[in-house]
Amino acid sequence: MIRHVRFDKKKKVVDELIRRIESGLLEDGLLLPGEHQLAEEFSVSRGTLREALAELKRRNYIATQSGVGSIVTYDGIPLDQRAGWAQALADSGALINTEVLRLEAVVRADLFSRYGTEQFIALDRRRRNTDGTAVSLEHSLIPASGGLEGLPRVGLIDNSLTITLAAYGYVGDRGDQWIGAEPLSAEDAELLGRPLGTVFLKALRTTYDKHGRFMEQVESLLDPLHFRLHLAFGNPT
Repeated sequence: MIRHVRFDKKKKVVDELIRRIESGLLEDGLLLPGEHQLAEEFSVSRGTLREALAELKRRNYIATQSGVGSIVTYDGIPLDQRAGWAQALADSGALINTEVLRLEAVVRADLFSRYGTEQFIALDRRRRNTDGTAVSLEHSLIPASGGLEGLPRVGLIDNSLTITLAAYGYVGDRGDQWIGAEPLSAEDAELLGRPLGTVFLKALRTTYDKHGRFMEQVESLLDPLHFRLHLAFGNPT
């Protein structure tokens, strides 16, 4: 009985993704969303989702590329974001000043279904280069639990969210990141000192630890004059 239920769930995923591909909703060359996002959307396990994707690949609806990876660069220098933006920029040699604009508890009922909580700590940070120009703005949300609820009172460790999270037992293990381009909102434009509607790169990254716990959502607005997205694919020679 359990096997039949799993088969039905897999078939539902396969049929819906085929419908999207054949109708043009997922055009040729467009990347599918990440496994975590698809598994949540269809309310299936990661194992069931992977079986569905394998079936789509077998039927030549999708293809995979080995060795695919993407990185963000600042002034042409690759940034290793695993240690966080602050450390990545510091390691690049860029002279960047980071300002904490907000560190407070917030309630986001709209995110409960996604992360299983509506209690968060919001951290907003702005980064400026040596001439004072703001080059990025970050809006971070972390769960207000496991001791993190006290951050507004005690502050970050070494001005690093990544180090702070690790100190409370949250070490990133997996996640996904989406990067696009959007015009700045009125509030963000004011914080960045740019005209309303200026187009910035927007990176949205969600990170989970090895236990599957949600630990961080970061929305980063990046000046496209300095930041670029680099994609590498294929097997290295």
